[in-house]
Amino acid sequence: MLTLELCVAGVMLISLIIYVLTGGADFGGGIWDLFATGPRTKAQRTLITQAIAPIWEANHVWMIVIVVLLFVAFPVAFAAISTALHIPLTLMLIGIVLRGSAFVFRTYDVQSDTTHRRWSRVFAIASVITPVMLGVTLGAVASGTIHVDVESGAVDTDFISAWFAPFPFAIGFFTLTLCALLAAVYLTLETDDLELQEDFRRRALIAAVGVGAMAGLSFILSADGAPTIRHGLGSAAWSIPFQVLTGTLAVWAIWTIWNRQFRLARILVPIQVTLIIFGWGLAQYPYLVTPNLTFSNTAAPDTVLRPVLIVLCVGIVLLVPAFWYLYAVFKGTSQQAGEAVVQVDDSKNDSA
Repeated sequence: MLTLELCVAGVMLISLIIYVLTGGADFGGGIWDLFATGPRTKAQRTLITQAIAPIWEANHVWMIVIVVLLFVAFPVAFAAISTALHIPLTLMLIGIVLRGSAFVFRTYDVQSDTTHRRWSRVFAIASVITPVMLGVTLGAVASGTIHVDVESGAVDTDFISAWFAPFPFAIGFFTLTLCALLAAVYLTLETDDLELQEDFRRRALIAAVGVGAMAGLSFILSADGAPTIRHGLGSAAWSIPFQVLTGTLAVWAIWTIWNRQFRLARILVPIQVTLIIFGWGLAQYPYLVTPNLTFSNTAAPDTVLRPVLIVLCVGIVLLVPAFWYLYAVFKGTSQQAGEAVVQVDDSKNDSA
């Protein structure tokens, strides 16, 4: 039966998927900014900047949606997560703020090599820390180490052991590789420069191998680190066909990257990431926070959930067209915008 709390949970899951596909790719751009090398180092970083500059702030809307819905619709779970995982959540928020600040200051501060390197370093490191901490948080929520008294809401935690463990960190680096893969695939279509396309094609292949390795490691560690997830992925009736479908898409995506079919890869990789996150949600159901907080026993009353869903419907009507217009303006003509940014950057460097 599709209850009100499950409808809200579904919106949260969809928002998480969209956030990883958009904001996660922005973090991936920062990862490749950190590892930009070779004779086209400057060109790689310029391409990353021109790709994410128009949209990166807007993409955080989806994280805000998740946090607000968790707070309003599942207050007991919100209290448990924000208490037991206070440290990784704080590190993630600091990373988001530092990354955004560094990105802006790098663009508008004095255009000297020293200043640019300093802000680039902050931007890149924050882009690595944030997705890792996001994955650590998701891994800890699924691990079954957060214990809460449902009636009183008291959380039994030492603030460390719930997340400082192999499985949450495996999910953290799994998230990092997914962001790197998305960014590299997206960036292959942000330029017509064949050499730059080849640079990010190689990075996409490296990231795809990393995704496979971290997926395997996470599944192995889930035997002890997250038995509920392991059971859902290994024993549920839907799990084997679902994993076969996800694996097939992953192999197909790698094949398209290898054969330079970048437009098809840009379709397949987001679908692959979507299936991974959706599978995680299915495997964790009915728990919001394993092992004793379910969607039903932590949900707010229907008198709260019903207006929340009404507001969400109104918000979708307003938000989706706005995002469509944003992407149509700034990503529909990415080549022309990119050339303009390069010209602006060159003029700044000449004037400096």
